[in-house]
Amino acid sequence: MNQCAQPERIPVNILTGFLGSGKTTLLKRLLGEPALADCAVLINEFGEIGLDHRLLGLVEHETVVLQNGCICCSVRDDLRQALLDLHDRRERNLIPPFNRVIIESTGLADPAPVLNTIVRDPVLRHHYRPGMVVATVDALHALDQLARQDESRKQAAIADRLVITKADLVDAAQLDAVRDALRQINASAWLTVSRGDAGNAEILLTEDVDLAASRMEEVRRWFPAAGTPAARYAEFGRAAESSHRGDISTLSLTFDQPIDWIAFGIWLTMLLHSRGADILRVKGILNIQGSELPLVIHGVQQMIHPPLHLPAWPDDERRSQLVLIGKLPARALIEASLQAFLIQ
Repeated sequence: MNQCAQPERIPVNILTGFLGSGKTTLLKRLLGEPALADCAVLINEFGEIGLDHRLLGLVEHETVVLQNGCICCSVRDDLRQALLDLHDRRERNLIPPFNRVIIESTGLADPAPVLNTIVRDPVLRHHYRPGMVVATVDALHALDQLARQDESRKQAAIADRLVITKADLVDAAQLDAVRDALRQINASAWLTVSRGDAGNAEILLTEDVDLAASRMEEVRRWFPAAGTPAARYAEFGRAAESSHRGDISTLSLTFDQPIDWIAFGIWLTMLLHSRGADILRVKGILNIQGSELPLVIHGVQQMIHPPLHLPAWPDDERRSQLVLIGKLPARALIEASLQAFLIQ
């Protein structure tokens, strides 16, 4: 968990969501946004995206250039090779340059292996880095899917952004119930309702905590200021910790005293080693002993990104906040185990 400088790498965004939740519809809208003019798109099934009328021409047999300049490829069995081939063609000027990759996954796909492939492959991680995970959620069927389908719950749990689709097909009470269900699973994700437009493309895909320009704002989204609607949803997530939906929930911890970084790192490493498959997301801002600047950590399952310093605290409260999402043990057990490491 040592901090180190990272070279400029191409972010890879994942667009996920259960079957029929509107991923392709959202993607088509996003591709019309100026913020995504220079991107490459990888899709699992080439025929599903339905962009034939926008094609300008073929670049080899599985890559096409869209009207807005984006590059579209079908993902075969080997994601690693697809990304390497895409980068190689870019370097050899066989396709237009791109500064972002969007992967549209199948409705039953788990986003975690894609992220792990990018981070753990020694060649890929030199060229690429994980970007936002965006999950679409069908308002009409979400409550049933979240209750019955493990894949749907995990997609929502891992997501950085949650987009509720088909809101026009449900009443206000059901829409609120879907919001609440998602907040039980993932209280720290930025949540929006799609109402026939692409939404804010910058927030959905181009801003993330690993990008210095948006780092502060992203952490504010994780831990919104008291009294805001986002904070009220986050508080709902905390209150619902003991009422798991399919055993996945959000647990938020706050510490007023500065934390010993080495002790915390050992605790987190051991926690992920023993329960890594159950802990789907980790997000935190830490007040480290001996440092005036906050330290930001985040990760998916056992994959923790290099820690990052913010240039200042995002608010007046200089305290550590940690969010865990997954199939979690009781709060008391997690707090006791952490305190055992932190108390000298």
